Amino acid sequence: MSSLALYRRYRPETFAEVIGQEHVTDPLQQALRNNRVNHAYLFSGPRGCGKTTSARILARCLNCERGPTPAPCGECQSCRDLARNGPGSIDVIEIDAASHGGVDDARELREKAFFGPASSRYKIYIIDEAHMVTPAGFNALLKVVEEPPEHLKFIFATTEPEKVIGTIRSRTHHYPFRLVPPGTLRDYLAEVCEREAIPVEGAVLPLVVRAGAGSVRDSMSVMDQLLAGAGEAGVTYEMATALLGYTDGALLDAVVDAFAAGDGAAAFEVVDRVIEGGHDPRRFVTDLLERLRDLLILAAVPDAADKGLIDVPVDVLERMRAQATRLGPAELSRAADLVNSGLTEMRGATSPRLQLELICARVLLPAAYGDERSLLSRLERLERGAGPVVTAAGPPPVRVEVAPPVHAAAPAPAPPPAPVQQATPEPQPQPQPQPRAQPQPTGQDPAARPGAWPTAPAPQSPPQSPPGAWPAGAAPAPPSAPQAQAAGTGGDPERVRHMWPEILDAVKGRRRFSWILLSQNAQVVGFDGGTLRLGFATAGARDSFVNSGSEDVLRQVLGDKLGVQWRIEAVVDNGGGGGGGGARPMTPASPVSPPPMAPMAPAARPAPSPAAREAAAPGQPSPAVPRPAPEAVAPAAPAPPPPVSVEDDVPEEDDPDLDETALTGYELIVKELGATVIEEFHHE
Repeated sequence: MSSLALYRRYRPETFAEVIGQEHVTDPLQQALRNNRVNHAYLFSGPRGCGKTTSARILARCLNCERGPTPAPCGECQSCRDLARNGPGSIDVIEIDAASHGGVDDARELREKAFFGPASSRYKIYIIDEAHMVTPAGFNALLKVVEEPPEHLKFIFATTEPEKVIGTIRSRTHHYPFRLVPPGTLRDYLAEVCEREAIPVEGAVLPLVVRAGAGSVRDSMSVMDQLLAGAGEAGVTYEMATALLGYTDGALLDAVVDAFAAGDGAAAFEVVDRVIEGGHDPRRFVTDLLERLRDLLILAAVPDAADKGLIDVPVDVLERMRAQATRLGPAELSRAADLVNSGLTEMRGATSPRLQLELICARVLLPAAYGDERSLLSRLERLERGAGPVVTAAGPPPVRVEVAPPVHAAAPAPAPPPAPVQQATPEPQPQPQPQPRAQPQPTGQDPAARPGAWPTAPAPQSPPQSPPGAWPAGAAPAPPSAPQAQAAGTGGDPERVRHMWPEILDAVKGRRRFSWILLSQNAQVVGFDGGTLRLGFATAGARDSFVNSGSEDVLRQVLGDKLGVQWRIEAVVDNGGGGGGGGARPMTPASPVSPPPMAPMAPAARPAPSPAAREAAAPGQPSPAVPRPAPEAVAPAAPAPPPPVSVEDDVPEEDDPDLDETALTGYELIVKELGATVIEEFHHE
C-alpha cells in the first residue's frame, strides 16, 4: 500500500466517492436504478478528472451479483476483482487505443467480442484514449458498436471527443466530464492529508490546487511529492513555493505595495530579488497577474472570499483587502492590462529581466499614457494622496481689451503725448459703441473737434487696481465652471460678459460657423438670471443665428460648460456693433448722447464734427490741432479693421469706418470653413 502513488491509493470505488462530477454520476446511477443501461458510452473531458475511474465503477455496477446497481456490494467476486487493488476481471478488458488503434486491432476485438463472458453478466470493453483510434479502426468497429450482442458493452474514454468519428459518437451516450472546482478539490486534499497524518500548512493547499489546475490526479501527484519531502514540521509554505516554483507571497506583497505607493526604488528592488533568487521572471509575472486578478475582484466584490471567487488564507485575505483599497479599481485594471500585455511579450524574449523591468516602469508611470484608464489612475492617486483634487494654477493670463477707464475727474484738455512704440505687439482693441450721429475715423486727433471729450494720457504700465476692482483695459481671467455657474445665477450682465470669451471658445470647438457668427456679430446686452439677451448688428445676422441651429449650439455649450439652462433671446442692437468680445460697457443700448464726462477708450479716438470733417482736406491733419513732429511719432502696428456696426442696408459714401478690404460673407465662409457656396439668397 505504501509503495502505491497517492492517486492510486485513494482512487474511488463507487460513484459516491467521485468528486466534482455530480452532473455525470447522478444520471448514471439513476439509469442503473431504472435498468436502462445503454450498450455504448462516451466519457470525455480533461485529463485526470475521473473518466477511466468512472468507467471501472460502471463496470463494477453492471457485473455486481446484486446488480445492475448504483452501489456495488464490494463483496462478490466481480467487485473484489475490480476493486482498487484487485487483480482485474477477465470479462472487463481495458485497451489503450494509443497503441492498439489500428484496423487489425479493431478486427481482433470484433472477433473476440461475440464470445460470451466467462463468469460475469457482461463483457465490457473500456477503450481509453479513444481519439487515437484510426478512422479505419473505427469503421471496423462500427457494426459491432451499432448492433452488439446482448452481453457486450462499450465504454470509450477520450480527452478529444471531436476526433471520434461521428458514426461512432452518434451511437453512444455522451457524458462530458469537467475540471474539479478549487474549493471542492482543496477540501478533498485536506481530507487526504488528515488520513496520511502529515501536518500541512493552510497556505500550501491553494498552491497545490493551483498546480493541479482542476485535475484530481495531477493535484494528488503534487500533494504526494510534497508529503514525500515533508520534515518534522510537515509541509511548510516555504517548502511548497520552493519546490513548486511559485513566487513567494512576500515578493508579491512588496511589488504590489510599491505600485500603490508609486515607489520605483522598491519595485525594482523586488525585480532584483526575483532575478538573484533564481526565480523565473515569466513565472513571477504570471503570479503577479494572478494576484492583480484577485485584488481586482476584491475591489469589485468585497465578500469575494465568502462567495468562493478567490481562494486564499485568512491572513493573506486581510492584506489583499488593504492592497485593493490602496490601489483602487482603475489602477488595478490598468496594471493588470499592462502585466498581461507584458507577459505576452515575454514569450520568446531574449531578456526576460528587461521585460519585467519595463512592465514595472509602465505600471508606475500612468502620466506617460493619455488613455482613459491612465487618466482614471492618476485621478485615483490624487484622491488617495490629498483628498479632493486641487490644481495649483499660476497667475491667470491677462486678456487685454479696450474698456472705458474708471470714472474720475478729467484733466484739462491738452495735446496727447507722443505714443510709445510697444516692444511686443499687443492684442488689438475692440471697438467701442458710439452713437451713429458721430462716426469717428481712426488716427484723428481728439482735439481737432471743438468741444471734444477729454481723455487721460495712456499709461506706460498697467495701473494698479484697488482690491476687488478690475484694472482698466483688462478683463479678468475666465472663471471656472462652478464660479461661472454661480455668477450666472445672480442676474449680473457684466459677469456674463466676462465669461463670454470662454463661452465663445467652447462654441468654436463645437461648431466653427456658430463661433464666427457670434464672435463677429453678437454681444451680451442683458441678463436677468435666466434669460441671456444677445444683441446682433443686423437683422440678417440675428436671423442667421436663429435659423442655422447656432442657438441650439450655444445652449448646449452653456449646459455642458456652466451646467445651466438659460433661455436665449436674440435681438437687433444697432448701437453695439459686432465683435462678440463680451466687453461692452454698461451703457444703454439706445443711441443717446453721452454725458459730458463719459470715458473714451485709449485706442479709439473721438470723431470730429461734420463741419470739421468737411473743412479738413483728405489725407491732411485738422487745422485745429498741430501735428506732432515726425520723429516723435512711432509707427504703430497695423490693426485689423474692426467689424462695422451697420445701421442701414447701404452705408454712407463718406463713412470713415467702412473698410473696403474686409471680407464679404461669401469670402468669409470659403476662407474659414472651406465651403463651396452653391446659391445665394438675398433678403429684400
